[in-house]
Amino acid sequence: MYYCYINIVGTGKKSKGEQIGIVCLGELILDMFPVEGGRDFHSISAFQPVPGGAPANVAVAAARLGVSSAFIGKVGEDPFGRRLAAVLAECGVDTRGMRFDPRSRTTLNFIALPDQNSAEYLFYRHPGADMMLRPEELDNDLLKQAEIFHFGSVSLTAEPCRGATLEAARLARAAGALVSFDVNYRPSLWEDERSALAAIQTALPLADILKVNEIELGMLERATAPLEACRILTGRGPVLCVVTLGPQGSAYATPSASGHVGGFRVRAVDATGCGDAFMGALLARLLGLIGGEKTTIRRRLASLSSAALSEALAYANAAGGLTATKKGVIPALPSAGEVERFLRKAAKR
Repeated sequence: MYYCYINIVGTGKKSKGEQIGIVCLGELILDMFPVEGGRDFHSISAFQPVPGGAPANVAVAAARLGVSSAFIGKVGEDPFGRRLAAVLAECGVDTRGMRFDPRSRTTLNFIALPDQNSAEYLFYRHPGADMMLRPEELDNDLLKQAEIFHFGSVSLTAEPCRGATLEAARLARAAGALVSFDVNYRPSLWEDERSALAAIQTALPLADILKVNEIELGMLERATAPLEACRILTGRGPVLCVVTLGPQGSAYATPSASGHVGGFRVRAVDATGCGDAFMGALLARLLGLIGGEKTTIRRRLASLSSAALSEALAYANAAGGLTATKKGVIPALPSAGEVERFLRKAAKR
């Protein structure tokens, strides 16, 4: 199993009442990475366990970039679950919101990498412990401390975690936090696309920041151009809609600004987790622009200029690109220094 090589002083926990930059809720699982790339599930000879789960990855990405972060979720009361919690703590993530289930095992996610820019997933969670988080197990104090609350659609796939996720979003929003939602659609976890779309649309009005890829954007809004689709989605709740476009970068829209930010050419080894690195970096950069007083944070997000948003997305594109240059997710997530050096080199080309 991979570890996070960061020097940590103390527990990383904040005192009661102190704000936390980003609080993520959702799945913390073991990703089973193939030892060979370029193969499908039928031809992979072995798998290597690596800590994963999109919201957990975002929490680590933010911590690597110097932003305080915390994770809320459930793992099994088993060796895998305890090790995963330890990895987050070692990476500087506040884990007081984690719960351990004595009856359900920690979820496993087997991954195939047919090529360097795509991945296939096979989840073992019937049910997995991440599905069993209940609303009454939420750490309300932690949610009230968040400047940004982040979640994805995997925790909307079943009860009781669906109810816990939506309740957490409501609590964080009521306390003044921005709510960030990464659609992160995994078809194999849903009965069909219609049920996924219904759950996603239920969460949309709670979100201030929405992140989708091109396929997810097509599910939600079938407009031909990504920018036009993003503009339409900002009328359904989110203030900021961002679509990731792979090597082509990303695009964004708010009620007053929109644009496309090109990607960076890198030697890709493994694209898994690039979206999580992008999301952690984007939220970290947005906090640097609008963080502080929570009573006006939503209004400050809506008023960000095209120049500020383009800079934030360039930073996020760089973090995502750097993550693709190494295997695994948490071991590949870049530090703030690495992103800044990468951007300086890119500016000289």
